[in-house]
Amino acid sequence: MLLNFTLSIPKKHLSMKLTTLLLTASLAVATLTMAQNNPPATSSRDVMSSLEKMESMRASSRVAGIHFENIGPTVMSGRVVDLEVNPQDPTEFYVGYASGGLWHTTNNGNSFVPIMDNAPTQNVGDLAMHWPSRTLYVGTGENNSSRSSYAGIGIYKTTDNGANWEYAGLPDSHHIGRMLINPANKDHVIVGVTGHLYSDNADRGVYVTQDGGKNWSKQLFVNNRSGVIDLAAAPGNFDVMYAAVWERDRKAWNFTGNGAGTGIYKSMDAGQTWKKISTASSGLPQGDGNGRMGLAVVDENTAYLVHDSQFRRKAEKKTDAKKGLTKDDFKSMSTSQLLALEDKKLDTYLKQNGFQEKYRAASVKNLVRSGEVKPADLASYLEDANSLLFDTPVEGAMVFKTTDGGDSWKKTHDGYVDNVFYSYGYYFAQIRTAPYNADHVYIMGVPILFSENGGKDWKAINKENVHADHHALWINPNKEGHLINGNDGGINVSYDNGDNWFKNNQPAVGQFYAIAVDNETPYNVYGGLQDNGVWKGANNAPENRAWQQQGQYPWKSIMGGDGMQIAIDSRDANVVYTGYQFGNYYRLHLDTGDSEYIQPKHELGDTPYRFNWQTPVSLSTHNQDIVYFGANKLLRSMDQGNTWTAISGDLTRGGRKGNVAYGTLTTHSESPFAFGVIYTGSDDGKIYRTDNAGGNWVDVSPRTQELWVSRVVASAHDKNTVYATLNGYRWDDMTPYVFKSTNKGATWTNIGSSLPQSPVNVILEDPKRAGLLYVGTDNATYVSMNDGASWDLFAGGMPALAVHDLKIQEREGHLLVGTHGRSIYRADINALQQYGESSALQIAPVASVRASNRWGSSFGYFAPTYEPSMDMTIVAPAAGSYKVHVMHEGKVIQEMTQDLTTGYNVVSYDLSINEKGKRTLEKSDKDVHTGDNGVVYIPSGTYTIRVTGSSGSTETELVVK
Repeated sequence: MLLNFTLSIPKKHLSMKLTTLLLTASLAVATLTMAQNNPPATSSRDVMSSLEKMESMRASSRVAGIHFENIGPTVMSGRVVDLEVNPQDPTEFYVGYASGGLWHTTNNGNSFVPIMDNAPTQNVGDLAMHWPSRTLYVGTGENNSSRSSYAGIGIYKTTDNGANWEYAGLPDSHHIGRMLINPANKDHVIVGVTGHLYSDNADRGVYVTQDGGKNWSKQLFVNNRSGVIDLAAAPGNFDVMYAAVWERDRKAWNFTGNGAGTGIYKSMDAGQTWKKISTASSGLPQGDGNGRMGLAVVDENTAYLVHDSQFRRKAEKKTDAKKGLTKDDFKSMSTSQLLALEDKKLDTYLKQNGFQEKYRAASVKNLVRSGEVKPADLASYLEDANSLLFDTPVEGAMVFKTTDGGDSWKKTHDGYVDNVFYSYGYYFAQIRTAPYNADHVYIMGVPILFSENGGKDWKAINKENVHADHHALWINPNKEGHLINGNDGGINVSYDNGDNWFKNNQPAVGQFYAIAVDNETPYNVYGGLQDNGVWKGANNAPENRAWQQQGQYPWKSIMGGDGMQIAIDSRDANVVYTGYQFGNYYRLHLDTGDSEYIQPKHELGDTPYRFNWQTPVSLSTHNQDIVYFGANKLLRSMDQGNTWTAISGDLTRGGRKGNVAYGTLTTHSESPFAFGVIYTGSDDGKIYRTDNAGGNWVDVSPRTQELWVSRVVASAHDKNTVYATLNGYRWDDMTPYVFKSTNKGATWTNIGSSLPQSPVNVILEDPKRAGLLYVGTDNATYVSMNDGASWDLFAGGMPALAVHDLKIQEREGHLLVGTHGRSIYRADINALQQYGESSALQIAPVASVRASNRWGSSFGYFAPTYEPSMDMTIVAPAAGSYKVHVMHEGKVIQEMTQDLTTGYNVVSYDLSINEKGKRTLEKSDKDVHTGDNGVVYIPSGTYTIRVTGSSGSTETELVVK
C-alpha cells in the first residue's frame, strides 16, 4: 500500500492526475446541497475585454522597469501537448507546452526559442502547421482534463514565425482538442473544440472555417458536455475524416470522464456533415462507460482507435490460495470472524498497511469487542483519495481497428492492455501509426507502447531517461525508427524506434505548484512540480550546459511524485518538510539522506482525514518544532511531525460524494504576533479563525459561495489584519477575488475588483513595507503599493503565465515567482520595498563594483570583449527626459540622457567616462584605464550619481573598489 512506500515510489502510483473511478462508500462523505449562488462561468466577452485591460495595464505599469530573470530549472521540463515537425527537415520542429507556451527549434532540439511570449496566453492545446505557406495555428487551452489544464481564449495564427499573431476566433472554446488544415488550402481549417472543463457550454464540437478564422460554422454538436477531443483525416483525401466526441463532467469533488455522448463520427465532405458510426452494430462499446478516444487514420478505409473504457471488468474467479489479508476482506467480515483471526495474521496486515503502532492485533480485538470499532473500519482506515485510485477495476485501454471505413470495428488484442492508463485514461488516449507500415502502432499512456503486428501484441519503448505520461508523438515518414515524443518531462528523440532516446530539455517550462527559500549563502530555492517531484537549487545556479561536462546538475531532486509544498526549518536548512499528492509528506534530513513519513493518521473507527491534492504544511514562526498540517481538520505536531493532534473539528462544509478528495484545507496561516492565532481556508470556501490554538473556532468566510480559498495570510505588520484570496477556476469563474480584513475577518473589503479577470492563486504581503502586496493569478503577477487600492502589472521579462506561488527572500530583497509553466523567476525588489508609491524622484542605492584592467578586453584570442555594466533603479514621479550625471568631487565625468516612464526604471551604466572626465580624473592622479575596445573606464574611488529632470534631482553614491 502507499502508506508503506519510501521515497522510491513506483511511477504508477506517483503520476496520479485524477481517477475516473468511483470511490467506495468509506471515502464518500456527507453530500451537501449545492449552494444556490455559486458563481456562473465568466463570459468570453468579459474574458476578452479583460485581456485588453491587462494590455493597458502593461503599457502604463509603474513597475515595468523591474526585470524578472528566469532562474530555471530546466532539466525536468514540463508537460508537452503537441508537436509540429517539418517533414522536409525534421531538425526543425515546434513544441507546445500545456502552460509553457510555444517553442521552436531548428537544430533538432539542441536549443529552443519561445515564439509566443507576445501573446496574451501561454496555454496550448494543439498545433497545426501548413508547411508550404508556413501558416501556424495554435489552439489555446490544454486538451487534457487535469487539475491544472488551463483554459484558453481561442485560436491564434502566425505567418512570420511568431513575430506577429493574428487572432482567429472561437473565444469561448476554452480547450481545443485537435485542428486539421486542408493541405490544399491554408485557410480551410477544421477544429475539434473540447469546450469548458468545469461548466456546461454549447461552444463545443466541430467548427469549420474557410477564410483562415474570420468566420466559423459549427458543423457537429452533440450536447453541452460532449466536445471533440480528436480529429484525423485520411492521408491523401482530406474529405474523409473522423471525429472522437468525448463526454466529460468535472467538478472540484468529482470527475466523470465517460458518458453516452462519447462516440465516433465520420465526415465524407471535409467536416461539413457528420454521421455517427459508433453504433450498436459497429462493434464499438455502447453506453455510459465510453471514455476518451483517440484516432489514427491509415487510408480511406483503414483506421485505429484507442479507447479509455470505463466499463467494469468481468469478475475474475477467486482462488482459495491467498497470501494474506486484504482490506476488502474486512468490508464484509463479522465481529466474530475478526475475533477468530490469528493474531499473527492480523498483525501482519496492520503492520504492512501502516497502521499506527498502537493498533496491533490485541488492541484492535479489544476495540472490536467493546463496539468502539467495526471490522469494516480496518478497510476504511486505508481508503483515502490516493489508495482508492486503483481499487475499482475498469477495462482501461482498448484498441480497435476498422478496414471498411468505420462501418465495423474489431478489437486488435485479446484480453486487456494493462499498465498503460491505470485509472486515468482521460489524460491520455492517443494513438499513432507509422506512415510506412500500417501494422506499426503506438499508443500513449504512462508508458509508450509499440506494436508491430497491428495491435495484437505490445511492448514498452520508453527508457530510463524518458519521463512517463506521454501526450505527443511524431513518426518520421521518411526514416523508419525516427520518433519525436512529448511527455510530462519534455521532449525525447529516438532514431531506433525507442531503443535509445535523447533528452531535449533546454526550455525552462517547469510547472511549479509551490516554492520556498532558505537563508543559506547563496540562498536556495525549493519547488514542487506537477509530476516532477520536489527540487532544490541555489538561486544563482548558472542555467547552461556546463553541468553536462561536470556531471552535476545544480538543482537536485529531493522527492518524487507530484511535488507539493515545502517548509524549511529556519534553524537548520537540512530539515525539510515536503511530499507528494494527497498529504503524503516526509521530514527529510538532506545532510544524511534520512527521511520520516509524517502524514497524520486518524483514529481507528473515525472517518479518514481528507487531504487536498496539494496539502498545506507550515512551521510555526514561534517555534520551529511545531508543524501545522491541513486535512479537513487542522493538525498540529509539537515534535517535528512525530506525533499529531487534531486542534479543530471539520473546518470545511463537510465534503461531497465524488472521486476527488474535497472538503479539505488548502491554506493556513499563523499570526506572527501571537502563538495560536491561526486562520484556515478550505477548497469549498470556508475561512476559520482561532485565537486560542484551536480551543474554539469562528467562521470568518468573506463569501458564501463554494470558492477555493487559495490563500489566507495573517499580516506581519498589524495583528488584526488578514488577507485572503479565493479562486473560482473550478467553476470556470475568472473573477479575481482578493480580500482584506482589519478586524481578524469579522468584516472584509474587496481589494481585487480593479484587477483583470483571472483566478487568483496567491497573495503575499511584503515583510518590510506595510501595504506592499503581491498577487499571482492564472496569467500574471501584480503589485499594489497602497494596500490594494490600486494594482500594477509586473511586465518586465515575464509573459502571461499562471503564477501558483510567490516568496520573498528577505535578506537579499528578492521576489521569487513560481509559475506553472515557465519554472521560477527572480526580481530585485529592494527599491520597491524602500520607496513604495513614492511621489518624489528617487535613485536607489547601488552596489559597489570592483574595477578591473580586463574591462574592455577579451579573456582569450577568440573570446568576446568583456564589457561591464551596472544597473541603477530610478523612481520617476512623471515620465520624461532625465539627465544622469556621474560626478567626482562635483565635476561631471560622464553624462547620459534617459527617457524614463512613470514609476520604476532600471537604467544600465557601462562604467565608462567621457574624454573630459578622463582629463579631470588624470588631474586628480587617478589611474585611468582604457580598454582594448577604446572605451575609457571609471577607476577606483568614490563617486556621485545624480539624476535631474522636471521632477527635481536626486543622487546616490557609487563606490568603485
